[in-house]
Amino acid sequence: MMMSKGIGMFDLEKHYSFYGAYHTNPMNVLVHTLLVWPNVFAALLFLYAAPPILDPSKLGLFGGVLRLDVGLIHALIHAILYVRMDKKSGALAALLCFSCWVGSSFLAAQIGVSLAMKVGVAAQVVCWAGQFLAHGLFEKRSPGMEDNTVHAYLMGPFYLLLQVLQFVGYEPYPGFNKRVDSQIEVEIKKCTEKQQLKKVK
Repeated sequence: MMMSKGIGMFDLEKHYSFYGAYHTNPMNVLVHTLLVWPNVFAALLFLYAAPPILDPSKLGLFGGVLRLDVGLIHALIHAILYVRMDKKSGALAALLCFSCWVGSSFLAAQIGVSLAMKVGVAAQVVCWAGQFLAHGLFEKRSPGMEDNTVHAYLMGPFYLLLQVLQFVGYEPYPGFNKRVDSQIEVEIKKCTEKQQLKKVK
């Protein structure tokens, strides 16, 4: 029996096929797999420089290193979205989000906020540049960010985790892979038509 898919912003098939249409080349997918999650870590490292929402000394967690801050909210938004789209793989993605937050918090506290900010920015530049280059060299087309920046940023880490899990035979529900493969073909056709219209103009 097929599980029902999510609705609207929690529609896993829709989000997966949109992102998948921009990542069909194996080398491009590999580059993204190597760079997207480190980019999440780097973003959280950078966000540690923002003032905490709640004074860390009042929390008393690990000497005030773990605190209620923008980084935690960032990780929480991603985690909730992923779990709502698929409980099993979403729970693993949520765990990775919070692991990145914890790890980046401790690293930032260790090296100092100023250096953490610089390292976070530098790492993001490298990660983003690598992904854009991979699109140009291997995919031969612009990334999904050009059409939907928020969607691409939110969905990227989860899509790549699902890609890895598919190698070991995981499916969110029976028939998922077949359905999204079909939808990806439709999305690719839409993108191709859009690019052709741009050339005409």
